[in-house]
Amino acid sequence: MQVSTRQGPEIWLRGPVADTVEPTLWPEPGGNEPKHLAVGPRRFAWVATHGGAGTTTLAAVFSGHDAGRNWPRPDQGEPGSVLLVGRTHAAGLDAISHTLDTFRRGEAPPGLDLDAVVLVADAPGRLPRPLAQRVKVIDSMIDVYQVPWIPAWRIGDLTSAPPRETAALARLTGATRLP
Repeated sequence: MQVSTRQGPEIWLRGPVADTVEPTLWPEPGGNEPKHLAVGPRRFAWVATHGGAGTTTLAAVFSGHDAGRNWPRPDQGEPGSVLLVGRTHAAGLDAISHTLDTFRRGEAPPGLDLDAVVLVADAPGRLPRPLAQRVKVIDSMIDVYQVPWIPAWRIGDLTSAPPRETAALARLTGATRLP
């Protein structure tokens, strides 16, 4: 019978660790301090799940890559972090659900990370109950950010700060014009 020479529970290990590697929590006195990398805000690709979803407007307001209805190509410098975008009408929610299922089945292109769903209001006011229930189902699977109806955006005025309801989305994307 062989006995492992590793100490402690292996449940805490993230991947294989060689037996000769000693984990160090604190740098040795007089030793080299760990180097810190400067990391900028994460870049996202806005991917429309249907025509008219709003990716161009969202990319202009919150920054990021407008992929339209195409998958981003990380191998060509486009961000691999995906924000799926759809409207809150029935067809938009169907398109979001279909695209989420594509990710679930592993049929999305390799190298893409699905980060969240962004639902853009299709009309002013509250969602009808059946649509609100469908949003709850989507929200149970993945983070959902909702963008309310913004009349200025309808006429192409993207100069004002986004409404406060989009503050969480602005933080996620690192938008400079926070609500």
